[in-house]
Amino acid sequence: MNCPEPSEKLPRLIVDADGCPVKDEVARVARRLGLKITFVANHSMRIPQGKGFRLEVVPKLFDAADDWIAENCNGQSVVVTGDIPLASRCVAAGATVVNPRGRIHDEDSVGEALARRDLATHLRELGLPTSGPEPFDHGDRSAFLQALDAVIQRVIRKL
Repeated sequence: MNCPEPSEKLPRLIVDADGCPVKDEVARVARRLGLKITFVANHSMRIPQGKGFRLEVVPKLFDAADDWIAENCNGQSVVVTGDIPLASRCVAAGATVVNPRGRIHDEDSVGEALARRDLATHLRELGLPTSGPEPFDHGDRSAFLQALDAVIQRVIRKL
């Protein structure tokens, strides 16, 4: 199958790669559409191979990967992250954000997600039991692929 060449006129994908369970799915979509991907991590790792795919290794400092992503995203970027504070920073920079479970974060939803996260943190600090995330499964991968396609098409229309 011939894959299109990556284009500067298309969205750029930025993946918060440390612990990301959908790197291969992002790569499949990028190959199909001819999109560039930057995987950002604070250590060297194996990433899927493709034209326009690269790994940006940042220093092993607290939030260094988040800082790099937030500083390098814009309205032409689709960011993949499960980190709510990072999602908020990226949305503020104009990027479109999707988490590995397929939730799309925008100006409206990211505030709600931050509030839920802060509430859960507060409850844990009080010693109250909170539930962690559900196990990641095939349904999450499917939801992610649908959401990623939707946000990419939205950004393409915007460009």
